[in-house]
Amino acid sequence: MKRAGVLFLAGVPVVATAVYFVLPSGAADAPAAPTSVGAQSSLDDAKDRAEQDHQKQDEDDAIIASLPPGLAAPDRKELAHRLVSSAEHSTTDWRSTYGIIEDRDDDCGYTAGIIGFCTGTHDLLTLVEHYTGSHPGNGLARYLPALRKVDGTDSHEGLDPGFTDAWKAESELPEFRAAQEEERDRVYFEPAVRLAKLDGLGTLGQFVYYDAMVFHGTGTDESGFYALRERVLKKAKTPAAGGSEKAYLDAFLDVRRATMLTRYPDRDTSRVDTAQRRFLQAGNLGLDTPLTWEMYGDSYTLS
Repeated sequence: MKRAGVLFLAGVPVVATAVYFVLPSGAADAPAAPTSVGAQSSLDDAKDRAEQDHQKQDEDDAIIASLPPGLAAPDRKELAHRLVSSAEHSTTDWRSTYGIIEDRDDDCGYTAGIIGFCTGTHDLLTLVEHYTGSHPGNGLARYLPALRKVDGTDSHEGLDPGFTDAWKAESELPEFRAAQEEERDRVYFEPAVRLAKLDGLGTLGQFVYYDAMVFHGTGTDESGFYALRERVLKKAKTPAAGGSEKAYLDAFLDVRRATMLTRYPDRDTSRVDTAQRRFLQAGNLGLDTPLTWEMYGDSYTLS
Protein backbone atom coordinates (compact mmCIF):
# COMPACT_ATOMS: atom_id res chain seq x y z
CA MET A 1 0.00 0.00 0.00
CA LYS A 2 2.56 2.54 1.11
CA ARG A 3 5.82 3.16 -0.66
CA ALA A 4 9.32 2.99 0.75
CA GLY A 5 11.33 6.07 1.63
CA VAL A 6 10.43 9.05 3.77
CA LEU A 7 10.68 12.62 2.58
CA PHE A 8 10.93 15.02 5.51
CA LEU A 9 9.46 18.50 5.27
CA ALA A 10 11.90 20.22 7.56
CA GLY A 11 15.17 21.34 6.05
CA VAL A 12 18.13 19.26 7.16
CA PRO A 13 21.40 21.12 7.70
CA VAL A 14 24.18 19.97 5.45
CA VAL A 15 27.26 18.88 7.32
CA ALA A 16 30.45 19.47 5.37
CA THR A 17 33.40 17.17 5.93
CA ALA A 18 36.75 18.93 6.08
CA VAL A 19 39.59 17.47 4.06
CA TYR A 20 43.07 17.62 5.59
CA PHE A 21 46.28 17.53 3.64
CA VAL A 22 49.23 15.83 5.31
CA LEU A 23 52.53 17.52 4.44
CA PRO A 24 55.50 15.32 3.64
CA SER A 25 58.23 14.96 6.23
CA GLY A 26 60.49 18.01 6.41
CA ALA A 27 57.87 20.32 4.92
CA ALA A 28 56.61 21.74 8.22
CA ASP A 29 57.43 25.25 7.15
CA ALA A 30 55.78 24.95 3.75
CA PRO A 31 52.66 27.04 3.16
CA ALA A 32 49.35 25.27 3.72
CA ALA A 33 47.67 23.89 0.62
CA PRO A 34 45.02 26.39 -0.42
CA THR A 35 41.38 25.37 -0.53
CA SER A 36 40.25 25.26 -4.15
CA VAL A 37 37.87 28.00 -5.25
CA GLY A 38 35.31 25.40 -6.32
CA ALA A 39 35.44 23.51 -3.02
CA GLN A 40 35.10 26.71 -0.98
CA SER A 41 32.19 27.82 -3.14
CA SER A 42 30.43 24.49 -2.58
CA LEU A 43 30.92 24.78 1.19
CA ASP A 44 29.57 28.33 1.16
CA ASP A 45 26.56 27.27 -0.93
CA ALA A 46 25.81 24.39 1.43
CA LYS A 47 26.01 26.70 4.42
CA ASP A 48 23.71 29.22 2.74
CA ARG A 49 21.17 26.53 1.90
CA ALA A 50 21.20 25.22 5.46
CA GLU A 51 20.64 28.73 6.82
CA GLN A 52 17.81 29.30 4.36
CA ASP A 53 16.22 25.98 5.33
CA HIS A 54 16.36 26.89 9.02
CA GLN A 55 14.90 30.31 8.32
CA LYS A 56 12.10 28.80 6.23
CA GLN A 57 11.33 26.28 8.95
CA ASP A 58 11.17 29.05 11.55
CA GLU A 59 8.81 31.03 9.32
CA ASP A 60 6.61 27.97 8.78
CA ASP A 61 6.58 27.27 12.52
CA ALA A 62 5.34 30.81 13.13
CA ILE A 63 2.55 30.34 10.58
CA ILE A 64 1.48 27.03 12.16
CA ALA A 65 1.50 28.56 15.64
CA SER A 66 -0.83 31.34 14.49
CA LEU A 67 -3.46 28.95 13.10
CA PRO A 68 -6.27 27.05 14.85
CA PRO A 69 -5.38 23.48 15.85
CA GLY A 70 -7.66 22.01 13.19
CA LEU A 71 -7.16 18.26 12.87
CA ALA A 72 -4.54 18.38 15.64
CA ALA A 73 -7.21 19.21 18.23
CA PRO A 74 -7.64 16.09 20.42
CA ASP A 75 -11.25 15.41 19.41
CA ARG A 76 -10.54 15.91 15.70
CA LYS A 77 -7.40 13.78 15.87
CA GLU A 78 -9.44 10.98 17.41
CA LEU A 79 -12.00 11.41 14.63
CA ALA A 80 -9.24 11.23 12.00
CA HIS A 81 -7.91 7.96 13.40
CA ARG A 82 -11.40 6.48 13.43
CA LEU A 83 -11.99 7.48 9.81
CA VAL A 84 -8.66 6.00 8.67
CA SER A 85 -9.29 2.84 10.65
CA SER A 86 -12.59 2.33 8.84
CA ALA A 87 -10.62 2.27 5.59
CA GLU A 88 -7.60 0.30 6.83
CA HIS A 89 -9.35 -2.21 9.09
CA SER A 90 -13.13 -1.87 8.52
CA THR A 91 -13.71 -0.67 12.07
CA THR A 92 -13.76 2.73 13.74
CA ASP A 93 -12.30 1.20 16.91
CA TRP A 94 -8.66 1.83 15.98
CA ARG A 95 -7.43 0.80 19.43
CA SER A 96 -8.52 -2.77 18.68
CA THR A 97 -6.08 -3.00 15.75
CA TYR A 98 -2.59 -2.91 17.31
CA GLY A 99 -2.16 -6.67 16.87
CA ILE A 100 -3.65 -7.08 13.40
CA ILE A 101 -1.19 -8.54 10.87
CA GLU A 102 -1.92 -10.03 7.45
CA ASP A 103 -0.68 -10.21 3.87
CA ARG A 104 -3.23 -8.43 1.69
CA ASP A 105 -1.70 -9.51 -1.63
CA ASP A 106 -0.92 -5.88 -2.52
CA ASP A 107 2.84 -6.33 -3.05
CA CYS A 108 3.59 -4.77 0.34
CA GLY A 109 4.30 -7.91 2.34
CA TYR A 110 2.74 -8.03 5.79
CA THR A 111 0.45 -5.16 6.76
CA ALA A 112 0.20 -4.69 10.52
CA GLY A 113 -0.89 -2.44 13.34
CA ILE A 114 -2.98 0.67 13.77
CA ILE A 115 -2.00 2.42 10.55
CA GLY A 116 -1.11 -0.52 8.33
CA PHE A 117 2.68 -0.56 8.72
CA CYS A 118 4.12 -2.75 5.96
CA THR A 119 7.15 -5.03 5.84
CA GLY A 120 7.68 -4.06 2.22
CA THR A 121 7.42 -0.29 2.53
CA HIS A 122 10.01 0.63 5.16
CA ASP A 123 7.68 2.02 7.82
CA LEU A 124 7.32 -1.27 9.72
CA LEU A 125 11.09 -1.69 9.70
CA THR A 126 11.57 1.84 11.02
CA LEU A 127 8.97 1.24 13.73
CA VAL A 128 10.74 -1.91 14.97
CA GLU A 129 14.15 -0.22 14.80
CA HIS A 130 12.96 2.73 16.89
CA TYR A 131 11.16 0.45 19.32
CA THR A 132 14.22 -1.76 19.72
CA GLY A 133 16.37 1.30 20.36
CA SER A 134 14.29 2.13 23.43
CA HIS A 135 13.31 -1.45 24.34
CA PRO A 136 16.20 -3.77 23.44
CA GLY A 137 15.50 -7.46 23.67
CA ASN A 138 11.84 -7.11 22.69
CA GLY A 139 10.07 -9.95 20.92
CA LEU A 140 10.47 -8.41 17.46
CA ALA A 141 14.15 -7.44 17.65
CA ARG A 142 15.38 -10.82 16.42
CA TYR A 143 13.52 -10.25 13.13
CA LEU A 144 15.36 -7.02 12.28
CA PRO A 145 17.88 -8.69 9.91
CA ALA A 146 14.99 -10.30 8.01
CA LEU A 147 12.97 -7.08 7.97
CA ARG A 148 15.93 -5.23 6.46
CA LYS A 149 16.35 -7.96 3.84
CA VAL A 150 12.70 -7.95 2.70
CA ASP A 151 12.29 -4.14 2.84
CA GLY A 152 11.03 -2.96 -0.53
CA THR A 153 9.63 -6.38 -1.47
CA ASP A 154 6.61 -8.54 -0.68
CA SER A 155 8.80 -11.40 0.55
CA HIS A 156 8.27 -13.22 3.86
CA GLU A 157 11.79 -14.66 3.84
CA GLY A 158 13.11 -14.96 7.37
CA LEU A 159 9.77 -13.83 8.85
CA ASP A 160 7.72 -17.02 8.62
CA PRO A 161 6.54 -18.80 10.58
CA GLY A 162 7.09 -16.84 13.81
CA PHE A 163 6.87 -13.13 12.96
CA THR A 164 3.08 -12.83 12.95
CA ASP A 165 2.78 -14.44 16.38
CA ALA A 166 5.60 -12.26 17.71
CA TRP A 167 3.82 -9.14 16.44
CA LYS A 168 0.55 -10.12 18.07
CA ALA A 169 2.29 -10.90 21.37
CA GLU A 170 4.27 -7.65 21.40
CA SER A 171 1.11 -5.69 20.59
CA GLU A 172 -0.31 -6.70 23.96
CA LEU A 173 2.35 -4.53 25.64
CA PRO A 174 1.58 -0.86 26.39
CA GLU A 175 5.11 0.09 25.35
CA PHE A 176 4.71 -1.27 21.83
CA ARG A 177 1.25 0.22 21.48
CA ALA A 178 2.69 3.61 22.40
CA ALA A 179 5.50 3.07 19.88
CA GLN A 180 2.96 2.41 17.12
CA GLU A 181 1.11 5.62 17.96
CA GLU A 182 4.31 7.67 18.07
CA GLU A 183 5.48 6.35 14.70
CA ARG A 184 2.07 6.93 13.12
CA ASP A 185 2.09 10.54 14.31
CA ARG A 186 5.72 11.20 13.41
CA VAL A 187 5.63 9.75 9.91
CA TYR A 188 2.07 10.45 8.79
CA PHE A 189 -0.18 12.58 10.97
CA GLU A 190 2.10 15.46 11.92
CA PRO A 191 3.69 16.00 8.47
CA ALA A 192 0.26 15.81 6.78
CA VAL A 193 -1.38 18.33 9.10
CA ARG A 194 1.61 20.66 8.92
CA LEU A 195 1.75 20.72 5.12
CA ALA A 196 -2.03 21.04 4.79
CA LYS A 197 -2.02 24.06 7.09
CA LEU A 198 0.80 25.67 5.12
CA ASP A 199 -1.26 25.04 1.97
CA GLY A 200 -4.13 26.95 3.59
CA LEU A 201 -6.41 23.95 4.10
CA GLY A 202 -8.93 23.56 6.89
CA THR A 203 -9.71 20.49 8.95
CA LEU A 204 -11.19 18.44 6.10
CA GLY A 205 -8.24 19.23 3.86
CA GLN A 206 -5.85 18.25 6.63
CA PHE A 207 -7.61 14.91 6.90
CA VAL A 208 -7.51 14.46 3.12
CA TYR A 209 -3.71 14.87 3.25
CA TYR A 210 -3.40 12.53 6.22
CA ASP A 211 -5.39 9.71 4.64
CA ALA A 212 -3.49 10.16 1.37
CA MET A 213 -0.13 9.91 3.16
CA VAL A 214 -1.27 6.73 4.90
CA PHE A 215 -2.39 5.09 1.67
CA HIS A 216 0.20 6.37 -0.79
CA GLY A 217 3.14 6.70 1.57
CA THR A 218 5.67 9.48 1.96
CA GLY A 219 8.09 8.19 -0.63
CA THR A 220 9.34 10.08 -3.66
CA ASP A 221 8.09 7.63 -6.30
CA GLU A 222 5.38 8.59 -8.79
CA SER A 223 2.56 7.10 -6.73
CA GLY A 224 3.73 8.62 -3.43
CA PHE A 225 1.98 11.51 -1.72
CA TYR A 226 4.39 14.24 -2.73
CA ALA A 227 4.35 13.32 -6.42
CA LEU A 228 0.56 13.19 -6.24
CA ARG A 229 0.44 16.69 -4.73
CA GLU A 230 2.76 18.03 -7.45
CA ARG A 231 0.33 16.79 -10.10
CA VAL A 232 -2.55 18.48 -8.29
CA LEU A 233 -0.66 21.80 -8.18
CA LYS A 234 -0.59 21.77 -12.00
CA LYS A 235 -4.38 21.70 -12.00
CA ALA A 236 -5.39 23.96 -9.10
CA LYS A 237 -3.94 26.52 -6.72
CA THR A 238 -3.83 25.91 -2.99
CA PRO A 239 -5.83 28.33 -0.83
CA ALA A 240 -2.50 29.68 0.42
CA ALA A 241 -1.69 30.61 -3.19
CA GLY A 242 -5.06 32.28 -3.70
CA GLY A 243 -7.07 29.31 -4.94
CA SER A 244 -10.47 28.00 -3.89
CA GLU A 245 -10.27 25.43 -1.12
CA LYS A 246 -13.14 23.38 -2.54
CA ALA A 247 -11.72 23.47 -6.09
CA TYR A 248 -8.29 22.46 -4.85
CA LEU A 249 -9.65 19.55 -2.80
CA ASP A 250 -11.82 18.45 -5.73
CA ALA A 251 -8.71 18.35 -7.91
CA PHE A 252 -6.75 16.55 -5.20
CA LEU A 253 -9.38 13.83 -4.84
CA ASP A 254 -9.60 13.46 -8.64
CA VAL A 255 -5.83 12.97 -8.95
CA ARG A 256 -5.70 10.73 -5.92
CA ARG A 257 -8.46 8.46 -7.20
CA ALA A 258 -6.76 8.17 -10.59
CA THR A 259 -3.45 7.37 -8.89
CA MET A 260 -5.07 4.65 -6.78
CA LEU A 261 -6.61 3.03 -9.84
CA THR A 262 -3.40 3.27 -11.85
CA ARG A 263 -1.59 1.20 -9.28
CA TYR A 264 -4.52 -1.01 -8.23
CA PRO A 265 -7.07 -1.14 -11.11
CA ASP A 266 -9.44 -3.30 -9.08
CA ARG A 267 -9.08 -1.39 -5.81
CA ASP A 268 -12.23 -0.09 -4.09
CA THR A 269 -11.93 3.71 -3.92
CA SER A 270 -14.73 4.31 -1.45
CA ARG A 271 -12.37 6.05 1.01
CA VAL A 272 -12.42 8.83 -1.60
CA ASP A 273 -15.80 8.38 -3.28
CA THR A 274 -18.21 7.77 -0.40
CA ALA A 275 -16.26 9.35 2.45
CA GLN A 276 -14.03 12.35 1.68
CA ARG A 277 -15.86 13.36 -1.51
CA ARG A 278 -19.14 13.16 0.34
CA PHE A 279 -17.86 15.46 3.11
CA LEU A 280 -16.57 17.92 0.50
CA GLN A 281 -19.79 17.95 -1.52
CA ALA A 282 -21.68 18.70 1.69
CA GLY A 283 -19.43 21.74 2.20
CA ASN A 284 -18.15 20.28 5.47
CA LEU A 285 -14.68 21.84 5.26
CA GLY A 286 -14.45 21.83 9.06
CA LEU A 287 -15.08 18.06 9.25
CA ASP A 288 -17.86 18.75 11.72
CA THR A 289 -19.83 15.92 13.25
CA PRO A 290 -22.10 14.09 12.89
CA LEU A 291 -20.41 12.35 9.97
CA THR A 292 -21.94 9.58 7.89
CA TRP A 293 -19.97 7.70 5.24
CA GLU A 294 -19.67 4.34 3.52
CA MET A 295 -16.59 2.17 3.28
CA TYR A 296 -16.52 -1.00 1.16
CA GLY A 297 -20.31 -1.18 1.35
CA ASP A 298 -20.54 -0.71 5.13
CA SER A 299 -22.13 2.43 6.61
CA TYR A 300 -20.63 4.38 9.52
CA THR A 301 -21.82 7.31 11.61
CA LEU A 302 -19.83 9.28 14.18
CA SER A 303 -21.25 12.03 16.32
